[in-house]
Amino acid sequence: MIRNTMETTIYENLHGGSGKVEIRTKINQDDKVKGLKLFAEVTLMPHSSIGYHYHRDEAEGYYITEGSGVFIDHNEERKEVRTGDLCLITKGQSHGIENVTNNELKFIAIVY
Repeated sequence: MIRNTMETTIYENLHGGSGKVEIRTKINQDDKVKGLKLFAEVTLMPHSSIGYHYHRDEAEGYYITEGSGVFIDHNEERKEVRTGDLCLITKGQSHGIENVTNNELKFIAIVY
């Protein structure tokens, strides 16, 4: 399977966060790829965030491809992240991410 962007969606205040998030979906659960619910490129606009949210039945990883920000982990600890970092939560955990800079924060999001 080779995929380009299926759809691009811009969200405001995603999961109770602030500002704008652009999500370019490559694979979603409708594709029925066993063990994979989402593979997407995400751009978090300057001074925007994805609010702290819970994953009951799935895990999620963010691989930072450009920029820096603050990841809020399952213990609600705020941790600085930058290009090359992997932020991972497992089933039953919560997380969020903030772009506190004047530049875009880009990452790959994988939900499984």
